[in-house]
Amino acid sequence: MPYFDSPRGRLHYRRWPVERPAVSLVLLPGTGQHSGHYHRLADALGPTGIELWALDTAGQGLSEGDPAAPGTIAELAADARGLLDEVAGATATAPVLMGHSLGAVTALSVAADHDGLAALVLCGTPRHATEFTPAPGLPVLAVHGVDDRRAPIDAVRLWTARHGSVDLREYTDAGHDLLHEPVQQRVAAEIAEWVLAAVR
Repeated sequence: MPYFDSPRGRLHYRRWPVERPAVSLVLLPGTGQHSGHYHRLADALGPTGIELWALDTAGQGLSEGDPAAPGTIAELAADARGLLDEVAGATATAPVLMGHSLGAVTALSVAADHDGLAALVLCGTPRHATEFTPAPGLPVLAVHGVDDRRAPIDAVRLWTARHGSVDLREYTDAGHDLLHEPVQQRVAAEIAEWVLAAVR
C-alpha cells in the first residue's frame, strides 16, 4: 500500500491506475472521509482517461494521526503538497487538484501558491474557503448542491461571481456530499468533461 512521510506521520493514499492517462486528478476528502470512499468516482473517471489519486487525511483511513484533530489548514496543505510530490514523481503532466468540503478549503490554500497545477475542482465548498482567491489564470470548477445545509450555496454564488475564472455548477435536490448522492453519476460526468477541456 502506498504511503509517504509527513511531519505528522505516515500518510496513506490510493491511486487507481489508468493506461496512458490524460491527466491525474488529486482528491482531498472532507472531514471523516478517506480515499476508500471514492472507488465509484475512480470507476467513472478512469474510462475517460482521468487517473484518480486520493489522500487519507491524517487520522482517517490508513493514515497516522488523531481522527478528532485533522490539523490546521497549513498542516493539511503541507500534507496535500506531499501527495502532489508523489504524483509529480510518477507522472509527466501537471495534475488537477480537487477538494471536498474541508478538502476544498485545503485545495484553495494549496492552489494560492502552487504553480504546478493544471486546474482546480471544488465540491461542497464551505463559506470560510471563500476568503481565498484563485491564482490568476487557473481554471476552477465549483460543484455545489442547492440544498447543501452544511455549506449553504449563497456564499459560493457570491464568491464565484467575483472571480471570472470560476465555473459554478449547481445541482438541485442535492446536498453537501454530491459524490455520494443520487446525482453522483451526473456530477462525475460533468467533472470529467470539464477537466478534460481544461487540460487540452
